[in-house]
Amino acid sequence: MGERVERERREPGGRKDLGVRERIAARAKRARAYSGHDRDTVFFVLKSSVAAFLSWVLADTVLQAQSPAFAPFSAVLMMQATIYRSLTQSLHYVLAIALGVALQGALGFLLGPHLWTFALAAVAALAIGRWRRLGSQGNSVATAAFFAYSTFAMATSTSDRLTQLGSIVVLVLIGSALGVVVNLVLFPPMRYRSARHGVTSLSHAMYDLLGDMSPVLREGAPGSGRTDDWWRRARDMRAMVEQAEASVGTAEESIYFNPRRLLHRGTPGFSGYRTTVNALARAVEELSSIARGLHYYGRAEGGTEGSHGEFLSAYGEFLASIGAITQELSELTDTRLSEQVGAFGGHLDRARRCYERLKETARQSSLDSADHSHAYGILLVDASRLLEEFQYCCEALAQAVGEPLRTGEDRMQS
Repeated sequence: MGERVERERREPGGRKDLGVRERIAARAKRARAYSGHDRDTVFFVLKSSVAAFLSWVLADTVLQAQSPAFAPFSAVLMMQATIYRSLTQSLHYVLAIALGVALQGALGFLLGPHLWTFALAAVAALAIGRWRRLGSQGNSVATAAFFAYSTFAMATSTSDRLTQLGSIVVLVLIGSALGVVVNLVLFPPMRYRSARHGVTSLSHAMYDLLGDMSPVLREGAPGSGRTDDWWRRARDMRAMVEQAEASVGTAEESIYFNPRRLLHRGTPGFSGYRTTVNALARAVEELSSIARGLHYYGRAEGGTEGSHGEFLSAYGEFLASIGAITQELSELTDTRLSEQVGAFGGHLDRARRCYERLKETARQSSLDSADHSHAYGILLVDASRLLEEFQYCCEALAQAVGEPLRTGEDRMQS
């Protein structure tokens, strides 16, 4: 029994999870193979270790400080996801530490090292930490005040107390500076991948939804269970929109003060990704409106037969053409982006043809598409807006790489 369990654990197709060594080896392989979370983790550990070691050597060996741990602690704390964030956080952190130490020093020299002095310093430090300018480093004011009180209480003379309090600020300043420098010099983080991932993940979710909707509509009226599921999935995409916007924001921030941006001059700017995410966000709302319309109006009319069924079939064809665009967006790569921009034109041509057939079907079926209070009039308006958003999205990416978006009319003229 024990041998069989061990064999299953070791075999690739076994039912048991991989062991610790196998998981570490797999993550190391992924880190070597391509840029991603595993490689970012390796870089973070490496850079943090280097910054901590250099800070300790400088604080303990060179300066021979009595509390050298402040330096490496500060260096690791400043190892942020972007250079810009490291700089801003280091400024806030050093300011917070200086305020905490100065507060405790002033109260200590004025009132002496008493228990109620500590209590007063704690209240004042926590109050100062609420200052908005300190951002997420506000709690560091109280932390610095607590360490400063301990140092102040153990010192035996006024000069010794001044020296120890000053050394805390100096060590924090050294550690923060080394953390920023190491982050800047050793594998400075770039987040182009996170910006692209925000677009591709959202596009893939839309592609999955459109891929489920289009074949059902082409077969006839969807049931309330299906339309309710479509509507829920469209609403759930709003959280993905927020994640995509945050990914693009972090990626855009990563180029500030980063020397590696010079190596990415051929890569599309983040404005193209941001505009694309904004267009996809509006497209998500249109998809939600379409799913909501299909859910309510299909249920209210008790199904669609005859001419209404022809309209829904044409609507399914239109959604399938939009799905081809989302599939292309879900496979974006920086190296193939120019080639993919060329494919967008063909997908848009097909989507326009499907939309024109949809309008013609509505006209021939005597559906009053001009009446926007009617179910199919609203669906037709949503289809028009959905097409406009994806055209805008494709134009933004084309502009980002400096390539023309060639549609069927452009090719005929050339």
